[in-house]
Amino acid sequence: MTSQRDYNLELSDADGHKYAYNFDLDVMHPFMLRSFEPLFNQGSTLELGSFRGEFTKRLLNHLEDITCVEASDMAIADARKVLGDRVRYVHGLFETVQLPGRYDNIILTHVLEHLDDPVGVLRRINDEWLSDNGRLFLVCPNANAPSRQIAVKMGLISHNSAITPAEAAHGHRNTYTLDTLEREVAGGGLRVVHRSGIFFKALANFQWDRLLQTDIISKEYLEGCFALGQIYPDLCSSIYLVCEKG
Repeated sequence: MTSQRDYNLELSDADGHKYAYNFDLDVMHPFMLRSFEPLFNQGSTLELGSFRGEFTKRLLNHLEDITCVEASDMAIADARKVLGDRVRYVHGLFETVQLPGRYDNIILTHVLEHLDDPVGVLRRINDEWLSDNGRLFLVCPNANAPSRQIAVKMGLISHNSAITPAEAAHGHRNTYTLDTLEREVAGGGLRVVHRSGIFFKALANFQWDRLLQTDIISKEYLEGCFALGQIYPDLCSSIYLVCEKG
């Protein structure tokens, strides 16, 4: 992150592209939480990049003592309207923020791809913020998701890990695959203890949003895509790693 970036602007919807789709909030968030829940530690939690608190609200059903660090003061204001004082908010940049202690769970969902120095932030997580037995839950959009591969074949993007103009407007710096995500984690000194994917996905987010307004997609179909994603993580909407101190 640099001082020239406007984090409030990056969180705004771009022309023809939302920052967060209903698919993200209503489908991916619950499945992310289901993937994480068996591995959560009891104790304190640090969420790095909380946007407007939608995922934070879900975390509160499973975890207590949550601190959120967010670069956008507008996002913090919106989150406080919903969450009140149930969480502690820190307005700052991951590269420079000073936090009072260590945490048993650290949540970093769909944030690493926005960072100018992802390895440096992962190193701070390992060296400064993760407790001795703590776990980092790291999720990123998957460059190899079938929806992106189809977009390449359609000529909409040049290659799987390309950053589209809309993604760039939202502050994306990288589009990760499992191997490049693990490279960043290793560079930060962390140790991977679990890896997988979340939700088999062959349609773009805007297509999912339209389908979710119909009766075409059933709960059973969503569950099937979630289960299939555990078999084929490289064909998922998102990839994730659970990491411990290196």
